[in-house]
Amino acid sequence: MANDSSPDEPADQLDDDLEQLVGEWLTVPDIGERTGLRLSEVRQMIEDRLVLAVRVGPRKVVSVPAKFFNEAGPLPELPGTFTVLGDSRMSDAQILRWLFTPDETLPVQGSPMDALLAGFKTEVRRRAMEAAY
Repeated sequence: MANDSSPDEPADQLDDDLEQLVGEWLTVPDIGERTGLRLSEVRQMIEDRLVLAVRVGPRKVVSVPAKFFNEAGPLPELPGTFTVLGDSRMSDAQILRWLFTPDETLPVQGSPMDALLAGFKTEVRRRAMEAAY
């Protein structure tokens, strides 16, 4: 499935408010340094959609939200959540916007991403399925 915010697509795909909404971003070299992975392994992680990457900043550098990683690496809850949202034809940028937009109806304060980090994977996936249809 084509995603309109693929890291290989034109730089104007991501708007500035999404950059601000996500907050902290990691570049491919940043991820490699943080995880001890080679750059090719980080790129494969992005290709395999273990994490989502978009182009951000004035130089439109391929970047991944920092919250997608913990001390052990990429969060295992992410790929299934990406699949649920992607099945509804959401682009990567739309998935990121959904994950990082605050929602006061969640069981924790913050966004669906904050709920995932707090251990509410089932609740987030249920809402993702609802958002998809």
